[in-house]
Amino acid sequence: MRRGSQVVSPETKQGVGPLAAVLQALCITVPLGGCLLTADKIDPALDIPVSYEHGPRNPAAADAAVPSLDWWRGFRSKELTELIEEARSANLDIAVAIAQIVQADAQSRIAGAPLLPGVTLNGSAERLRPSKTLSGSNFSGSFTGGSESNILTASITASYEIDFWGKNRAALRAAEESAVASRYNREVVTLTTVVSVANTYFQVLAAQDRLRIARENLASSSRILSLIRQQFSAGTASDLNVAQQESLVETIRATIPPLVQTLQQNKATLALLIARPPESVAIRGGSMRNIAIPRVTPGLPSELIAQRPDIRQAEAQLASASANVENARAQFLPSITLTGEGGYQSAVLKLLLRPESAFYTATAGLTQPIFEGGKLLGNLDLQKGTQDQLLQNYRKAVISAFTDVDNALVAVQQTKLTVRFLGKVVKSSQRAFDLSDQQLRAGTVNMVTLLQVQQTLILAKDALAQAQLARLQAIISLYQALGGGWLPELVEISDAR
Repeated sequence: MRRGSQVVSPETKQGVGPLAAVLQALCITVPLGGCLLTADKIDPALDIPVSYEHGPRNPAAADAAVPSLDWWRGFRSKELTELIEEARSANLDIAVAIAQIVQADAQSRIAGAPLLPGVTLNGSAERLRPSKTLSGSNFSGSFTGGSESNILTASITASYEIDFWGKNRAALRAAEESAVASRYNREVVTLTTVVSVANTYFQVLAAQDRLRIARENLASSSRILSLIRQQFSAGTASDLNVAQQESLVETIRATIPPLVQTLQQNKATLALLIARPPESVAIRGGSMRNIAIPRVTPGLPSELIAQRPDIRQAEAQLASASANVENARAQFLPSITLTGEGGYQSAVLKLLLRPESAFYTATAGLTQPIFEGGKLLGNLDLQKGTQDQLLQNYRKAVISAFTDVDNALVAVQQTKLTVRFLGKVVKSSQRAFDLSDQQLRAGTVNMVTLLQVQQTLILAKDALAQAQLARLQAIISLYQALGGGWLPELVEISDAR
């Protein structure tokens, strides 16, 4: 349907004809569209337990101490809190995740563009000169060439695809769900970073504690070596006794360099986590004895699904894949496009914007795919396969979350017992060592017994330090398994239950 500046086409009076044809095509394809767009119902088929195998059975006890948003403050370490806060704002992995959110949001805007009409401003200037031999030839052999002319055009073109089958809305929804998934990915990266900072800081403390223990053991064993050498000089101890004690002293001395290496490497790792060079970071550290042991309970398994960011990320990815399946199905159906152009056209510039120079064109088009070489079917199968893959990933994420919490609960319980038992071992070994030291000064100790007592005490102290580290790391793993800090609103809902 076109209207020029001077001539009106007869189609203007019969503009209903093309529209009627489009409507007839729609009537034919609607039943087919209803069949193709029927969505498959997704059933994760998850078996959510009522309680954790190694957690509290009472719901009130399970929700008594769920993680707070700033859960790391429960360890009562100012330096640890400062490091975590700096990592949350400066870590480069988190910065990458934030940049991915920006990309995903931009992709959503791109995917949503087809839902709005596209408008283009056009302008052109043409000068025409017809061929004299074609336009002016006659049978007498003379030529009357046509005159030169100008065509000036200024118009606006608008095009819009009617989203009758929801194809473009599905594409937009898929992009939006991907953007949501990118936000949960940032939470996953942030939680991983915070956990890495805490674990690395505790490893620094453990290395410092083990270094102090090693140096104390070196000092005490060196002191005993001096006493044995004095007894050897006096003839009350053998050369074998001296050699055995010397071997023990050097063995203890050899454990110090690896601990120093571990300490420095963990400090460098902390610097990387806060995006600073190691030379500009001073980690004071201290001792694991100064770290408070926070109380944490796991809540209910049904609450975990809403708290774990990796589960929410997998859920958003599955929703995006489902929307892509809907989009792939809609591609089998007709595409209905409305196009309009309006503006002014004239041969003289001063007459360009006059009413009689106005023109417009309105077009309705319908495109129905018939043969695409299997491309549309292949795309649909591809999207279905991706949907099924992400469904299994979602199921695995949920089941893995329950497993992680149970494993962390077991670790917290058993490492607590290990620390208690090793504390008793250290206490008894220290008492035995003190008695042996007194007997050594009195000259009544058995050298074999003394050597065994020293080795037992050295191993017990080091094992206790490692057990204390394992206990702290087990608590960290429980926080991570629970998805980090829980929102206060969700805690109130669980308390109301």
